[in-house]
Amino acid sequence: MNPVTALGLVAAALTTFSFLPQVIKTWQSKSADDISIGTFGMLCTGVLCWLAYGLLIEDLPIIVSNVVTFVLVGAVLVQAVLYKWRGQQSPHESSED
Repeated sequence: MNPVTALGLVAAALTTFSFLPQVIKTWQSKSADDISIGTFGMLCTGVLCWLAYGLLIEDLPIIVSNVVTFVLVGAVLVQAVLYKWRGQQSPHESSED
């Protein structure tokens, strides 16, 4: 593997896995109160565009990083939608934490 591709993979790993703490926090707290669905929706769309671009130019770092990023960002987006929807379905439920 050439050094430029290796650098791209390292950069991709660091920026991609930066979403992991948010996925874990949202999952553990079962809350997405501070998550912007619009922001994560736009981010998912942008990541899909980057993935398509990476596939078209056959660039491994772009492809790998955007597949993983889409999974992580998509997980946060799905959790945010589900938790906010559930919160709207039971507004009279009290919190007993």
